[in-house]
Amino acid sequence: MKKFFSLTLALIMILSAGACAGSGPAETDATPPVGTPAPAAVAPASATAPTPELPPVELIVFAAASMTETIGEIVGLYANVAPNVTLTCNFDSSGTLKTQIQEGAECDVFISAGIRQVDQLDITASEEVNTDGLDFILQGTRRNLLENKIALVVPSGNPKGITSFDGLAEALQSGGILMAMGNSDVPVGQYTQNILKFYSLDEDALAASGVISYGSNVKEVTTQVIEASVDCGVVYSTDAFSAGLDAVDHATRDMCGQVIYPAAVLNVSRQPEAAKAFLDYLTGAEAMNVFINVGFTPA
Repeated sequence: MKKFFSLTLALIMILSAGACAGSGPAETDATPPVGTPAPAAVAPASATAPTPELPPVELIVFAAASMTETIGEIVGLYANVAPNVTLTCNFDSSGTLKTQIQEGAECDVFISAGIRQVDQLDITASEEVNTDGLDFILQGTRRNLLENKIALVVPSGNPKGITSFDGLAEALQSGGILMAMGNSDVPVGQYTQNILKFYSLDEDALAASGVISYGSNVKEVTTQVIEASVDCGVVYSTDAFSAGLDAVDHATRDMCGQVIYPAAVLNVSRQPEAAKAFLDYLTGAEAMNVFINVGFTPA
């Protein structure tokens, strides 16, 4: 009997030991022993890697003097869009800017107040315009950006009572007034020459008689009117707006032609992709609103 009881007790102990050994791996929530390293944290599947910082880029923009205020405002707006891009701007008459580019000045984007100045740098333009066979335009990037108007402006109080281009033409013929206009290599001057031709007026004869004063860019013409050193001036309507001048009349297309501002990336640009991106931004809603607010319209 004792022998039977001993065998039974031994069998119970063996079965109990086997049951404990099998239950070990199943205890997944057991507290690890002291000193055991904690498992590495696993990032959630939805987590995204931080956006790498873009390398700094400097773009040099040559723009017509009549865009000084608008491009200046856009520079600040673009800093929020592309914080890695620094825009350095050079404002002058389109003819002067074209000459600087031709002579090797660094430039990424050229915005002209006239089509001719861009044509003179575009190898695909007519040989009658691009007489030197210059090739500075990155093909596929050129576009007509904006349209402007030509305005007849007068000093505060309008001492000579000039109210229209018709009246200006009569006053120029009779003498006794002084009109400011741009030089012949400046787009605003070329538009004014078209207006004089429309009225069959001889510019050289008028200049010799002392009724014309010249400016090397539209800002110089505007300044002469502001200072009342002339009786009137022919400028862009956007410059009249920015300077707070009274625009007493606007020229029609028949009188001076369409006032188009073309823009293009230059093929000498060191940052052509960044330059293209900036040019695309200029055609977008944010930049276009800046242009529209001073009197430009999309071309």
